[in-house]
Amino acid sequence: MEEEPGADQVELAVEMLKLLADQTRLRILWALLHGEHSVNDLADHVGAQPSAVSQHLAKLRMARVVRVRREANRMFYATEDAHVRRLVEEALFHADHRVGGLADHDSDEITTPARRRRRA
Repeated sequence: MEEEPGADQVELAVEMLKLLADQTRLRILWALLHGEHSVNDLADHVGAQPSAVSQHLAKLRMARVVRVRREANRMFYATEDAHVRRLVEEALFHADHRVGGLADHDSDEITTPARRRRRA
């Protein structure tokens, strides 16, 4: 049987899901899954003002969801790690299944970290 997550894990997971529960932030993260972008590039991509994108990026950066790299006077943002990639992709793929009326996947196809550890 899998061990139940601790209070700290649940709290951090809830905070992560709250961050993803914003259309602009989710669009920003989707764009960042496909490579580094500057604030202005992201603003053009998501159809928002650069100042608003900067505010969203600040929240994502404080939560360690994105990282920043400085090149001269420009800042480039990227997703922090593969966990962020999987969360964003799974949320959007789930939505795609719901919108498109696609069949659910068999639960045996889902591999949680605990299942991967048990199989190893």
